[in-house]
Amino acid sequence: MTSNKPYFMRALYEWILDNNCTPYIVVDATLPFVEVPEQFITEGKIILNILPSATHNLYLGDEWITFSARFSGVSEEINIPIGAVVAIYAQENGEGMGFETEALPEDYFDETIIKIPSKTTHHKPQLNIIETEIDSAEQEEIKKAPIASKEKSIKDTRSTSQKKEDPKKNKKPTLTIIK
Repeated sequence: MTSNKPYFMRALYEWILDNNCTPYIVVDATLPFVEVPEQFITEGKIILNILPSATHNLYLGDEWITFSARFSGVSEEINIPIGAVVAIYAQENGEGMGFETEALPEDYFDETIIKIPSKTTHHKPQLNIIETEIDSAEQEEIKKAPIASKEKSIKDTRSTSQKKEDPKKNKKPTLTIIK
């Protein structure tokens, strides 16, 4: 069964916003893969305002919280594994919920690496066998009298190609002089 922590996070986030309060999250910045501005970490933790107007491209996913925000006027990309979130609460009244933290396994990214085909890999051109629209009776005829059928097929090809050509295209262009 998957973790219920991201679901509680999203529900509390919506609840805090619906009550016109400011959602804050407390993050354990000592855990691996937490990417936050180090100068704002206090005692191994950082408190982040995740109000929509304070963040850009906020994503509260099942495994990650990501967004960008300005810290002292400098834009920073924030990436936090859900397991590193200690609490979410409303800044105005402290209402919210605390969570146990858990670190992502060290090989987390080894399992999630997606192999992308190399651009240098080229497939050589191949020839494919294309079946003709000749029925079995005609195939037998070709096997029995290959020369006669070849002549017949050449004649058939010529007659069909002549039918498809537009007779106006074969005429040479003419120039008429008007005095």
